[in-house]
Amino acid sequence: MSDLEQTNVVVELGDTERARLELLDEALETVKTEVPEEMEQVTLHLVPGRKPCYWVDIVSFVEMSRDKRTYRFLKDTRLGRVVLAESKNVETIADKVTHYLAQRIIEREKALESDHLLAKMTEAAAPQDPSEAPATKNESSGSGIWWFLFGIIVGIVGLVLYAWFMPTRF
Repeated sequence: MSDLEQTNVVVELGDTERARLELLDEALETVKTEVPEEMEQVTLHLVPGRKPCYWVDIVSFVEMSRDKRTYRFLKDTRLGRVVLAESKNVETIADKVTHYLAQRIIEREKALESDHLLAKMTEAAAPQDPSEAPATKNESSGSGIWWFLFGIIVGIVGLVLYAWFMPTRF
């Protein structure tokens, strides 16, 4: 096989991968329209190249396996790359991607709701009347000095009394 024939085969295989990933893109058209616009981390687009990939979000993507017929849905994590799903059926992978995106949207909504609840709790815990406000550092540090001096005086008095009433052994 000549170099030209090898190059043609490689190009055809790359075109096959890209065509299969375009089928996945078409299967996810309705999902693209339903993803909230404020979720900027969701990309859902095909990136051509030497190894074409269909990026779902910042850390997950779909690529074709070595046999060029099997879709592999992968996610990059701190511990390495994880296979979320693998199938020759485009509908199966589209369902897995849809389910994954639904989980991400729910996680995002929970995070936003927890931020909102935390802000409400902080607002409710803050005193409304300035006289109810806790002592500032300057006010509380003055009383700390007085307690420290009181402790020294009590210690000195205790040592003097101990020495006064201690029997001498000379």
